[in-house]
Amino acid sequence: MDLQKIKDDTKIIIEDIIDRSGIKAGQLFVLGLSSSEVNGGLIGKASSAEIGEAVVGVIYETLKKRDIYLAVQGCEHINRALLLEREAAKKFAYEEVSVIPQLHAGGAGQVAAYKLFNEPVEVEQITAVAGLDIGDTAIGQHVKHVQIPLRPLIHELGGAHVTALKSRPKLIGGERAVYK
Repeated sequence: MDLQKIKDDTKIIIEDIIDRSGIKAGQLFVLGLSSSEVNGGLIGKASSAEIGEAVVGVIYETLKKRDIYLAVQGCEHINRALLLEREAAKKFAYEEVSVIPQLHAGGAGQVAAYKLFNEPVEVEQITAVAGLDIGDTAIGQHVKHVQIPLRPLIHELGGAHVTALKSRPKLIGGERAVYK
C-alpha cells in the first residue's frame, strides 16, 4: 500500500468535501473510516494502524486549519461511539462515555485520533453538519437531518468506496412557504 498516495488522495477528498459541504469554523465533521477496506480487505478484517494514521492525520490537520471539529466514528464493537476532543464535547454538551479505542475495538481511525487529539474523549452520539465515509461505515446516524449525499472527486481511497454527506435545514410550511 502506497501511504503517500493515500495521504495525497485523502487531502484532495477532504478539501473537496469541506468546500462543497458548506461546513464552517466551529462546526462538527464526522469521519467513518475502515482501514481494512482501504487496505483492500473486508471491513474489520484487515485493520491497519499505518493507514489509520495516514488518513486521520491529513483530515485532522486540514480541518484544524479551518477551526472545524473532527469526530471519528468507532466500530460496532464499541457501539459506534465517537472520539472527539474534550473542547468539542463540552461545546456541544455531549455526554462522555468510558472506552479507550483499540485496533479491533474502535478501529485504526480512532486509535490514530486518540494519539493526535488534545484531550480525546468518547461520546455515544453526535449531530455533525457534514461527514466523510471511507469504506461504507454508515455515518448517516451521526449527521443532522436533512442529509444530502456528496460524491467526492475521488470515489475510492485504496480499495475503499468513498462517499460523503452534507446537511441542510428542513423545509417546512407547505405551499405558502418561501425558502432561500
